[in-house]
Amino acid sequence: MSVTIERVENKKQLQEFIKVPWTVYENDPNWVPWLYFERLEFFDKNKNHFFAHAEADYFIARRNGKAIGSIAAILNHRHNEFHGENIAHFGVFELLNDAEAAAALLRTACDWAKERGADKIIGPMNLSTNDECGMLLEGYDTPPVILIPYNPPYYHEFMAANGFSKAMDLFSWDVPLEPLVKGTAMPEKVVRVVNSLRERSNLTLRPLNMKDLDNEIQRLKTVYNGAWEKNWGFVPLTDDELDHLVKGLKPIIDPDIILIAEKEGEPVGFSLAAPDVNVPLHKIRPGASLISSYIGGARMILNRKKTHRFRVLALGVLEAYRSAGVGALFYLETVTRAFHKGYTVADGSWVLETNDPMNKAIAMLGGKIYKKHRLYEKTI
Repeated sequence: MSVTIERVENKKQLQEFIKVPWTVYENDPNWVPWLYFERLEFFDKNKNHFFAHAEADYFIARRNGKAIGSIAAILNHRHNEFHGENIAHFGVFELLNDAEAAAALLRTACDWAKERGADKIIGPMNLSTNDECGMLLEGYDTPPVILIPYNPPYYHEFMAANGFSKAMDLFSWDVPLEPLVKGTAMPEKVVRVVNSLRERSNLTLRPLNMKDLDNEIQRLKTVYNGAWEKNWGFVPLTDDELDHLVKGLKPIIDPDIILIAEKEGEPVGFSLAAPDVNVPLHKIRPGASLISSYIGGARMILNRKKTHRFRVLALGVLEAYRSAGVGALFYLETVTRAFHKGYTVADGSWVLETNDPMNKAIAMLGGKIYKKHRLYEKTI
């Protein structure tokens, strides 16, 4: 029987849409299941604040009645307004190794985007660059870290076969901490710049204050939107989106490795890191999605302090302070504080392949690129 594509229009279909990965990765030892109940809320257009400035439709591919694939077609009006573009995105692209289904899903997303006036489609993004994005290209030998996508290698064959080409690659860096803290691997230049900065400036560095979290987040919003505004694909977060992001991260964050740089009490940069809770989640294998999800959520929270790895999700400094060495201060302090808390490895991801200053800085610290993700585009 040929493949059929259906639009998600009710809760039952949404549940099937979310459960597709459990079919795709049933026998994959490196896949980390997402939290089913969290995804139900994330994809709910009445609950996710992303949809205050965007629209999307979800589609399921079926063969013989069985859900074997999924895709989301997305029109982010905020992105187009911010960048002066007229593009759409696709995401949640998951399916069995079925070329016919892949072609049908991608064609459906392209047709959807074209009907809404877009001239190009880019992805995968789940649902924007502020969420998970990219398709794993290299680094299939280890499980993904928190909020980083994972997929089978054959997805890239589907992209090429359906006229998609590379838009951008994203790098994930692996940085061992012990050589930097206990050995001689910490670059002398970093130490010199940091010491000079401390002697001649009135900049201060402190960890996140969890007791004043709401105000802390508002202080950092300006830095976030200012530090990344020139980055490829960046879209400023709204207040509601930022609040939702913090709500999701709050149960797992370690405030001691979230650092804020201030001058005269005003933030000029911050480094946002989080324990890699995918380490305990990885132990939850495919099964009853809902039950596994609740078990996984509990395991994630209870064991968040037992992971050896943390991910630096974001590190940004306002442009006026980038030449002052604030970035080097974040590198040195984050590595030192994390190591003394028991972390042994830092994951720096993702970094745009075109971000030469950041990529060179991480390489200088002894980091190695251990995963690459690719974003694809197609003119429609």
